[in-house]
Amino acid sequence: MVLCAYVTFADPDGHDDEREAVLTAWREAGVEGRAERWDDPDADWSAYDAVVVRSVWDYCDRRAEFLSWARRVERVSRLLNPADVLETNTDKTYLRDLGVPIVPTHWSSRDLPEHREYVVKPTISASARDTIRTADRGEAVAFAAALEAAGRVPMVQPYLDMVEAEGETSLLYFNRRFSHAVRRSPVLAPGMTGADNVRAQPRTPAPDQVDLAEKVLAAIPQPLLYARVDLVRLPGGEPALIELELTEPYLYLHQAPGSAAGFAAALRELL
Repeated sequence: MVLCAYVTFADPDGHDDEREAVLTAWREAGVEGRAERWDDPDADWSAYDAVVVRSVWDYCDRRAEFLSWARRVERVSRLLNPADVLETNTDKTYLRDLGVPIVPTHWSSRDLPEHREYVVKPTISASARDTIRTADRGEAVAFAAALEAAGRVPMVQPYLDMVEAEGETSLLYFNRRFSHAVRRSPVLAPGMTGADNVRAQPRTPAPDQVDLAEKVLAAIPQPLLYARVDLVRLPGGEPALIELELTEPYLYLHQAPGSAAGFAAALRELL
């Protein structure tokens, strides 16, 4: 029996509602899974055939500690996704290097372009934390400058109205094989919160979205147990990458029957 760690965080409110589905699917695929907190000092990572990073949703405030943990684990076990992937993916400046269309982004508080509405956020964040949406250019400049003063890199983007009509399309891949896609609700739409981000509807991606997602993944040379490619459409209708989730993405397994089994099969393939 293969033994794998399902890496999570202290989750007293039970936000990770996919854990049991994954552990059950692993068991049915011949993988014994145990949930472990990434920051548990008593965890013996060397006891596992693989350590699978999943709901580490508190890493943002402790990124250096988290990456140090990942490097330590990788010395004694198989870490999925790999530590160098986690390091790159937890800082959204990676978007500049993929060579694919992205939402137009300005990486400074200076010389902001003119937009009807702005979205401003730091490059290291999750679930719309420390993120504002504003039509006030001065507020956008001030918020970006405050991020810089705190030693953080800002991202200044136009707010895309069409996201509220079409939503974001997330394509899920396990071991680079397409599993399913969903339409996600836009977190910055009126009345929405970060918690609403797990609400999604199944969606069949359009051919141009699949093509872009494949190009995005082709830019990552390392093995990937899981990947979530989040896309939006620009005003001209062309798809663009808003984020590539390779660290701790919610996988929308409940929206796609059989996807947990596909996730388990991908793990067995990589092992």
